[in-house]
Amino acid sequence: METQPSLFRRIKTALIGRGRNLQDRSIYHALALSAFLAWVGLGADGLSSACYGPEEAFLALGSHTYLGLLVALGSAITVFVISASYMQIIELFPGGGGGYLVASKMLNPTLGMVSGCALLIDYVLTIALSVAAGSDAMFSFLPVEWHPYKLFFTVFGVLLLIVMNLRGVRESVVPLIPIMLSFVLLHAVAIIYAWGSHIDQLPEVVSNTATDFSKAQSEIGLMGIFLLLMRSYSFGAGTYTGIEAVSNGLPIIREPKVINGRRTMWYMSISLAAIVTGLVIAYLLLDLKPAEGKTLNAVLFERISEGWGSFGPVFVFSILLSEAALLFVAAQTGFLGGPRVLANMSLDRWFPTRFTVLSDRLVTQNGILLMGGLAMVLVVATGGSVKFLVVLYSITVFITFVLSQLGMVRHWWQVRRENKAWLRKISINGIGLVMCTFILVSMAILKFNEGGWLTILVTGVLISIAFAVRRHYRRTANQLKRLDELLVTAMQVSEQQATTPVPELQPQPKGKTAVLLVNGFNGLGIHTLLNVISLFEGAFKNYIFLQIGVVDVGNFKGTAEVEKLKEHIESEGKRYVDYLQRHGLYAESHTVIGVDVLEELDKQVPLITDRFPRSVFFGGQLVFRKETFFNRWLHNQTIFSVQKRLYHQGLPVVILPIRVDG
Repeated sequence: METQPSLFRRIKTALIGRGRNLQDRSIYHALALSAFLAWVGLGADGLSSACYGPEEAFLALGSHTYLGLLVALGSAITVFVISASYMQIIELFPGGGGGYLVASKMLNPTLGMVSGCALLIDYVLTIALSVAAGSDAMFSFLPVEWHPYKLFFTVFGVLLLIVMNLRGVRESVVPLIPIMLSFVLLHAVAIIYAWGSHIDQLPEVVSNTATDFSKAQSEIGLMGIFLLLMRSYSFGAGTYTGIEAVSNGLPIIREPKVINGRRTMWYMSISLAAIVTGLVIAYLLLDLKPAEGKTLNAVLFERISEGWGSFGPVFVFSILLSEAALLFVAAQTGFLGGPRVLANMSLDRWFPTRFTVLSDRLVTQNGILLMGGLAMVLVVATGGSVKFLVVLYSITVFITFVLSQLGMVRHWWQVRRENKAWLRKISINGIGLVMCTFILVSMAILKFNEGGWLTILVTGVLISIAFAVRRHYRRTANQLKRLDELLVTAMQVSEQQATTPVPELQPQPKGKTAVLLVNGFNGLGIHTLLNVISLFEGAFKNYIFLQIGVVDVGNFKGTAEVEKLKEHIESEGKRYVDYLQRHGLYAESHTVIGVDVLEELDKQVPLITDRFPRSVFFGGQLVFRKETFFNRWLHNQTIFSVQKRLYHQGLPVVILPIRVDG
């Protein structure tokens, strides 16, 4: 009789769905995104900045609003330059990785870590700012009396996105297609109508821009104009953050990844440049002024629909609703890119390895919860203030941009003799490097006193944590090298006996059986095995090696990778069997792959205990001289969960300590 799932399991299934089947070969294609869906999921971040970026840049100009034309054109050029440079990164790194991988491979691992930490901060800010700005857009249409509830609405939005992303990548993107399309179409209608109905004023806008430039020059000088333009430009710099997400998100894009990745980048850059430039020029054509409690876009939409009768308010509500919805969609970039960067850094031991683990929905659950949780804390701490979040935003992503472009420039210089097109390629990344460096320095200076120092401080703290984690893992690995000596000895014995046929031994089902939970043929496993033999000399007639190959971000890249993992753990198990049987002890190996050790264990244990009812389970656990929260956080405690699970089934479990003298 099957046991009923727990209440927690039933609630989890209702919210995020049933677990996926790793054996289904079509699962990888089903989870991957086409170029169009990738544009929706990854491109929404940049496109959504049209809801707040142009306004913040426009208002930052003060009374010299006509200089906004220069800022708009500069923004469009920046979008295309950065997009072109990242297309080359996509070609060179089709497996994804973005700025973290580029800096790690092309420069050095430490600079790669700095790039990754900066990107993680930016992704948290992406989620917080996008949802907060979405709430602003929605409440622009609602009565002022409702505004005190805006923060609750923002927090609920973050929670909703966390649940959607825990369900899976495709599930979180497909429902958003109508939102993306309605946003693009409605804003295209608004921009075209604003331009078309005021096209005769375009020469006047150009003339006023020249006049405004001359006026500003007489008031604050050329350097003053430059600083004013850079301040305006920096407040709209969130526009470019979504560009990095495409190269980082290549693993979730459908094959052929390079072609679809480039296509996604084109969709993003063209739509983004057109809408941002179009909105700023529309502000100038209609000579807009800010209104209390409303976004500048809301003022624009109300102005252009004044003569539309009863359809006007419907249009304004629809387009503001599309903005609010798209801003929530834009937070997807943080949820799609952030956990993946975190997982890649965890694979390199910069952060705890638990962030590489996949849930039964095949998503990086721990990363999603961390990114969403930090974004929620940030929203509450800032009161959902878009103005403050914009100040914190985009500084860090330009750290990643600079390091990525520097790495690519270095690469093209190194391969200049092998690659005939190196000059063209290095020119593209070189222009991107100069532009991104200039923007980074300018933003760091201009935003520093307004709150940018907080972003830099938090990034520095995260970098310090990464150094501490990496140092701990390295120190532990060095201290465990003594166990490798056991493996070397075991291998030498096996090699000496390699010419001797392995005796055919028969199991003794009624005899005592030692079931060893192992993770590869390594010093830890051999240490545990030799301890069992030494402590229980002659007690066990059978030895079973149970190994669960965990599918994580590092190997969840397609059917071939999973098959490779399966073959690897089977060969590792066979080495244990050969080693024992050459010593006259019956052994067999049970291997399985999955994303959850405990769930796979529940399936395998009955198969073993039915054949060998007198089974005792053994596992090893690292024991540090000083047990701290840091140690427990960085090393999994799976064996204790296994012990608890098997105790409930009345099965004995022995945990053997593996002492670390650190």
